[in-house]
Amino acid sequence: MLKSTAKFGLGQVVRHRKHPFRGVVFDIDPQFANTEDWYEAIPEEARPIKEQPFYHLLAENDQTYYVAYVSEQNLVPDESGEPVDHPDLPDLFGEFSDGRYPLEYQLN
Repeated sequence: MLKSTAKFGLGQVVRHRKHPFRGVVFDIDPQFANTEDWYEAIPEEARPIKEQPFYHLLAENDQTYYVAYVSEQNLVPDESGEPVDHPDLPDLFGEFSDGRYPLEYQLN
């Protein structure tokens, strides 16, 4: 059985280590759980290992908002102290406070 501990938590603001975007963690896979086509589309020299946590982010860059799927090795904590402006944030989280967003949704 694979044991994996996520370095980042739900509601935490992170940024990509190499690409100019940041986002809020809204889900975590303990290891790669996307399609093989998605994985194979990444250049081989940049492909992350599958046996690590992967994060679903409400992401933003200078041009747009989107959902990103990123390996743990490619993320670092965002130290800016600035909120993220993704329009879907209020659907899942409360107000930005102390560098993170509290979960604020109910499961049925």
